[in-house]
Amino acid sequence: MDRILKGWNFMRVVRLLIGLYAGWQSVVMHEWMLGLAGVFVAGTALMNIGCCGVNGCQPMIKTKTGTAGSPKDVIYEEVDA
Repeated sequence: MDRILKGWNFMRVVRLLIGLYAGWQSVVMHEWMLGLAGVFVAGTALMNIGCCGVNGCQPMIKTKTGTAGSPKDVIYEEVDA
């Protein structure tokens, strides 16, 4: 639910408005393909996702411990065959 309510910016609102407008026009013109496109665009705006998946195109955010999602130090043990 937080994904829907938080993180709204200008482009997300524009995508939602375009999706809603396409949905309205599909009802007026009786075009179901335009309705599917409108549902897709409005849905991606509501869920805050894009075509790359959930935050797939978002740049890495620096944190105190390094970059988000970076692997921690891995200790390897040598095994004899």
